[in-house]
Amino acid sequence: MAVRIVPALPVAVVILAAGRSSRMGNGEDHKLLATFDGVPLIRKSVLNALACQCSRVYVVTGYRHDDVFQAISDLPVEVVLNEDYASGMAASLRLGVARAQKDRPEGIMIALADMPAITDTHLDMLIDAFRRNGGAHMVRAVANGTPGNPVILPHFLQDAIQDLNGDVGARRLIDGHEMPRVDVEIGEAALIDVDTVDELHAAGGVLAG
Repeated sequence: MAVRIVPALPVAVVILAAGRSSRMGNGEDHKLLATFDGVPLIRKSVLNALACQCSRVYVVTGYRHDDVFQAISDLPVEVVLNEDYASGMAASLRLGVARAQKDRPEGIMIALADMPAITDTHLDMLIDAFRRNGGAHMVRAVANGTPGNPVILPHFLQDAIQDLNGDVGARRLIDGHEMPRVDVEIGEAALIDVDTVDELHAAGGVLAG
């Protein structure tokens, strides 16, 4: 296995993959196991993260952990199990960020596992912006100026994640603080997620069945 070289101002990636896919309809289909070009969405998201210029990748699982884990078990990532996934996204954020902080990255990228249009190039655009600004700014992806995902949290925001509760993401924290920030235009990929069957099909996905 190739040795990953950790660059100056390392950025870790935390992929949130614990949700219940509650809007998929029948309660059985899991969007992260749907395939895009024959690859499960969770695996596609992890492979993109591994291909970018990050220092390490963490995946927070919860709902159907065994199935999600099986799709990525051969990849060099650390899986963090959120047993409290039913309480909402904040629990996954807290766990993932706390684990990533132990390895002392300068920035922590929060990525959602259900965004099939995101590529490693997009992730590198965010990381490059973070490094160009000396790691002192929050960085977020935007589409024509509209805030989206992923985002990179610098040191001064990481501890505050532990104050989040319920079904809220990092946006609650970001919108509630005046802070230096950099918006990186990556196009519609910053907004495309697949919460419903129609959205999944429109993005090119096929349910695993």
